[in-house]
Amino acid sequence: MTQGSFPAVRMRRGRSSPWMRAMLAEHRLHPSDLIWPLFICDGRSCEEPIGALPGVSRWSVDRLAAQARLAADAGIPCLALFPNTPNELRTDDGREALNPDNLMCRAIKAIKDAVPEIGVLTDVALDPYTSHGHDGIVDAKGYVLNDETTEVLVGQALVQAEAGTDIVAPSDMMDGRVAAIRSALEQGGHINTAIMAYAAKYASAFYGPFREAVGSLGRLKGDKKTYQMDSANRDEALREVALDLAEGADMVMVKPGLPYLDIVAAVAREFRVPTFAYQVSGEYAMIEHAAAAGAGERDALILETLLAFKRAGAAGVLTYHALDAARLING
Repeated sequence: MTQGSFPAVRMRRGRSSPWMRAMLAEHRLHPSDLIWPLFICDGRSCEEPIGALPGVSRWSVDRLAAQARLAADAGIPCLALFPNTPNELRTDDGREALNPDNLMCRAIKAIKDAVPEIGVLTDVALDPYTSHGHDGIVDAKGYVLNDETTEVLVGQALVQAEAGTDIVAPSDMMDGRVAAIRSALEQGGHINTAIMAYAAKYASAFYGPFREAVGSLGRLKGDKKTYQMDSANRDEALREVALDLAEGADMVMVKPGLPYLDIVAAVAREFRVPTFAYQVSGEYAMIEHAAAAGAGERDALILETLLAFKRAGAAGVLTYHALDAARLING
């Protein structure tokens, strides 16, 4: 027999039993790979199911501690928070984002008071606060203004840091906002507040359920293609990542996830920095609807898709399936 060829080499030997497959697995999922997003609503003792996201709800601030304990008990290290701002507080300039007593800031404090060992990541963007649904300040023609928006984003990041968030995550895609936020955090004494930059965020068709969850669905005038990335572009994503890292980002995010695994892989390989993927609302909904239709077994679909991110090089995944996945991993 020739060394290195069949039958001396039978690749199936390594797949012959569960223990062998486990021993030879190249990549593994762990609950510490997961970030669990939670949606916040106004009021007390509230749980509001989100129609477009089966199994996902908005929670009032007083009920967030229980969710945080579930995450901590499952080994999930970090929660990502997204508010559904009441209609009467949404304005063209998104000024509620600067309110130190807004939904987001109250949620941060509630979680850190109840479960201080869990990390909190907070979204920095204006779409949950604007009456027009855009991530920034718009001019009379509906164009999102970069520098004016950045000024507000800096204030938003500061009030979140002062409320106790561990990671601010600018998801707006304005140019230069990472440098401005990093500078303000340093000057404000928040030297250990990390920045996870949504460095490669695409203008995607997969965001619809999320927009329902934060109350911006139906508000958006036009689209977000003048600031979010074109899905045709790969090298542009690498430029965006390089700029955000140069400006002080500690880690970067690629969004969406599965349709952009090539971007996740390229960023992780090129920069060797913590690279996260956001398995967005549309991806979650597709898995749920596929499982409900009998197109695949739900648990297997969840774990297989999450493992794809690890295989591509992601350090972690922000996913609405985080709690279910952690429970599956833990057995």
